[in-house]
Amino acid sequence: MRIAVLDIDQFKTSKVFNTVYVNTFSKHFRTNKDLISTPHSHNFYLCILFTAGSGVHEIDFNTYEIKPGKVFFLKPGQVHSWKFDSEPEGFIFFHSKDFYEMHYVLHELKIFPFYYSYQNPPFLDIAGAVEKTALKFQNLLKEYTDSKPLKELKLVNGITDIYITLTRLYTSKVDFDNFSNPSYLKILENFETLIEMHYENQKLPKFYADNLNITTRHLNRIVNETVGKTTNQLISERVILEAKRLICHSKNSLLRISEILGFNDYAYFSRYFKNKTGIKPIDFEKNYYN
Repeated sequence: MRIAVLDIDQFKTSKVFNTVYVNTFSKHFRTNKDLISTPHSHNFYLCILFTAGSGVHEIDFNTYEIKPGKVFFLKPGQVHSWKFDSEPEGFIFFHSKDFYEMHYVLHELKIFPFYYSYQNPPFLDIAGAVEKTALKFQNLLKEYTDSKPLKELKLVNGITDIYITLTRLYTSKVDFDNFSNPSYLKILENFETLIEMHYENQKLPKFYADNLNITTRHLNRIVNETVGKTTNQLISERVILEAKRLICHSKNSLLRISEILGFNDYAYFSRYFKNKTGIKPIDFEKNYYN
């Protein structure tokens, strides 16, 4: 058993569209509280803007503060949960990959930095631009609830407008003159895709370098220049993330988890986990729930 993966159909409020959803966050939370009150993931892309409220948002075992002006982005597969200290307000929308990309031949969702790489933070603080940005979300919600011609195209354009606005805020402090070589970024993208496909059974850099038709040394140079890490780090981080997800959010035994992740025996898995995290799997599980 693995953690629940929620589908847009479970939230559907429109009789016309089942691949996009827009709502105020307070209404979304009240309506779907039973569905989203425990850790879960999605098979869609999600964006949230908070205009009021406080609490914490846990995304893949990292905790972020919820406050007015905080925006969160989630890609398919990421596990998250909420804990609110005061009533949350704001806006939320999510959509499938196909809903967005079928309208654009020239670009994909991964052109936006918050969806590009798991190495990029899944949040943004727009404290100085909340009102202006919230208006864009409000207009998107109005379009979603109205029944007018070319509604689908208008929704896609509204989402794009929000994404472009948030991308400019997200990258406002990036020095593009010293940005990584575009070819390096493409290789990093392909490397992360390969990791996602093979991390359970392939944990050595050579496999990935061979599939990218480059040397392991060159791959390591690319990873170091783009994200400041080693090839081994990116591979092991993905393995450990999935291990944590399974340990805390599934009913599998530790032995079964080690098997799912491609380890020959639990002892080896336990050593690998402790080497990367500083703690044994069984102790990590105990600490998470205490």
